[in-house]
Amino acid sequence: MKKEKIFEMPLASVYPHYVKKVESKGRTQQELETIIYWLTGYEVVALQKLLDNKTRFEDFFELAPLLNPNVSKITGVICGYRVEEIEDPLMQKIRYLDKLVDELAKGKALEKILRK
Repeated sequence: MKKEKIFEMPLASVYPHYVKKVESKGRTQQELETIIYWLTGYEVVALQKLLDNKTRFEDFFELAPLLNPNVSKITGVICGYRVEEIEDPLMQKIRYLDKLVDELAKGKALEKILRK
């Protein structure tokens, strides 16, 4: 099976784009960190360490303390694909994160993003 380029990419190379995207829409880095914590179980200190170590996306998700049990409630289209139909488990997790970041940037209430 072909390994996607993004799997090898450091999270630290994409994270600033996530921050810029949400902040340009009036949201905060703390809200971004909240959705990352909700999805993966990482806390802020652990997330910063992963960013500093230039941890690859593949390892970021593999080492995640706890993938939220409600991830199946994340549905919709991101990058032209329905997230609930993506077959590769790692790519699906990456797209879940992308979808949550998009929802935050689009002004969706944090409670709805976190599927409460």
